[in-house]
Amino acid sequence: MSRPHRLLPVIAVAILAWALAPSALGRSSSPPGHAASSYLVGIGDEQAEMFRNPLWQQLHTRIARYIAPYDAAVHPDSLAKARAWITAAEAQHVQILVAFYHSEHTPTILPGVGQYKHDVQKFVKLFPHVKQYQSWDESNRGNEPRQFSSPSAIASAKYYQALLRVCHKCTVVGLDVLDGNHIGPTLRYISEFKREIRRLQTIMPTVWGLHDYSDLNRMESWRTREISRALGGAIWLTETGGIVQFGGAFPNRHGSGLSRAARVTRYMFAVASSQPRIRRLYIYDWTGGNTRTRFDAGLMDNHFSPRPAYVVVCKALHATRCGLRVSGH
Repeated sequence: MSRPHRLLPVIAVAILAWALAPSALGRSSSPPGHAASSYLVGIGDEQAEMFRNPLWQQLHTRIARYIAPYDAAVHPDSLAKARAWITAAEAQHVQILVAFYHSEHTPTILPGVGQYKHDVQKFVKLFPHVKQYQSWDESNRGNEPRQFSSPSAIASAKYYQALLRVCHKCTVVGLDVLDGNHIGPTLRYISEFKREIRRLQTIMPTVWGLHDYSDLNRMESWRTREISRALGGAIWLTETGGIVQFGGAFPNRHGSGLSRAARVTRYMFAVASSQPRIRRLYIYDWTGGNTRTRFDAGLMDNHFSPRPAYVVVCKALHATRCGLRVSGH
């Protein structure tokens, strides 16, 4: 999703609208019951300051996700950001998942497979302790003219194969898809990806990435279940959680978005417990925005004060100091 501190902060509003617009079908899902299921919980964020925050430290989570441009290793500015984040994470003994994404310098130009392989290989060599990767973040988002481009399912399969070849001992998560209000396009993308994997005679992924914002923020779970079934194998919800604010679709008037995000976050844990395929949750994200932010899902506000959703996460992870005064912003 598009965030204030993420690569190119103003992108993808149109894609977000497609993913999160209220459903005309209105298919409902009652809150799922708990089943025997275990999963790891972590945070996705691109700000190294998170690791120095005592509120993050008390969660004792040991996984975190970072989104890096695929060409970060060849651009000093992108590399400096990635290095700062990875260094801070490694200092806290966190297991890192890196998701590659479009270039910050040429976001509308998709790399050829050879260029992609060359650039990510440099990144992998620079960070030998990182052993978990995603070849492209939210690969099914589509294109936004003059802002960013996303790979086709066929291109995604080739990027996946290239990343496998440069990091033989890594866990490479297969695909990383956004659910969307209507999941038909997502299911077709998955099917086409799998066909190309078979054509390439490449190892079929056993771990898959899913962003289930559209499902959870409607307090529904059927999209997550159906997409997970189509993917197969283990599911990592590589971005998940409650939205505080997204344009007019999910406003934060008088703090309404804060309480809504807390309810969704509580529901997120229930969904994860009810679907045994789900093995990891990467809650996005730690760092919140302000009233002008288009997409805001921060557990903290923009002054790093905790929001109600943080308290939900804190209690779910059995931290010791969850009785906090929460932010109204």
